[in-house]
This record gives sequence, C-alpha cells and structure tokens, in this order.
Amino acid sequence: MTEIHTPRLLLRRWHDDDITFMADINADPQVMRWVGDGSTLDPDTTAEEIERWEEEWDEEGFGLFAVELLGSGELIGFTGLSVPEFLPEVAPDVAISWRLGSQFWGQGYASEAAQAVLEFALTDRGLDRVISIIRTGDEASENIARKLGMAPERETVHPVHDFPLTVHAIDLTEYQA
Repeated sequence: MTEIHTPRLLLRRWHDDDITFMADINADPQVMRWVGDGSTLDPDTTAEEIERWEEEWDEEGFGLFAVELLGSGELIGFTGLSVPEFLPEVAPDVAISWRLGSQFWGQGYASEAAQAVLEFALTDRGLDRVISIIRTGDEASENIARKLGMAPERETVHPVHDFPLTVHAIDLTEYQA
C-alpha cells in the first residue's frame, strides 16, 4: 500500500469510510468554486469520483491520495496525480492537483502535501515532468504551483466549460527536493 508521511500529514489510498468526509468537502460551494463548472457534488457523485481515483491507481501506478492529519486522523481532502483526459492537448503529461476542506486552508497543508506528491512523482514513479492545470484567477492554487517550482507554460480554455485555464509545469531538471 502506498503511503507518504510528511511532518503533519498522511497521504494514503482511499477507504470506504472516506466518502462521507470527502462528500462534505465537495458539498462546500467555497471549495468547489474553482472546480469544473463550480457545482457542488452529492455523496453518490463523490463515491463515483473516489472509485475512479482508485481505478487510476490500479491502472497507472499513481492517483489521488486521501490526505489526513497525522495528529487526529481527520480526512482533510486530497492531493495527487492524474491523467488529465478532459484536456487532450496536454497528453501525455500527468497533472498534480489538490482539494482541501475550506477549514484547512491557509495552514500550508496543501503545499506540504503537494510537495510530497511532486517528489513521489519525479523520484519514486520516474516521471520526467508534472503539470498543474489551474483555472485562471484561482490565486491560492497559483501560489501553491509557484511554491512547487512550477512555472506557467501556456494558457488554454476548458473544452467543456469554456473558461480560461493556465497550465503550469516543472520537469525533473528543474526540480529540487
């Protein structure tokens, strides 16, 4: 089982009892503002997402980690890697992404988890390059990408929702653990 420990977090595969906690995060309009069309997700859709994320682990050898606080074991969201099939123009790149409950924002958890996942991608999984696809205007996510050493590479438009996206990238030669 793949797990990553950071000073404050455990990044792990998903458990069945995570659905309720992730559904609460996905039901928060503030969290979902920059995700997809901005709609919140119900528990059934959240369960389907988690199932897809777990399938990606089996198919690709990477995926989205459930992120929990080491001290309390509380699930606070996800961080991980995925193949961004919704945006074929970036193929064959792998994207890093994150989504935390709003009560956990501003505490450095997303940056801490994303840094651990980036290291996992480039050193453990042997990826030469990682991207992040961020909705233009999402300053918090732009800040995390900068902290990871990623640079804006191109602008594009979401093929379904028609809003602007910025693709950030880092490759192994630019990465410093």
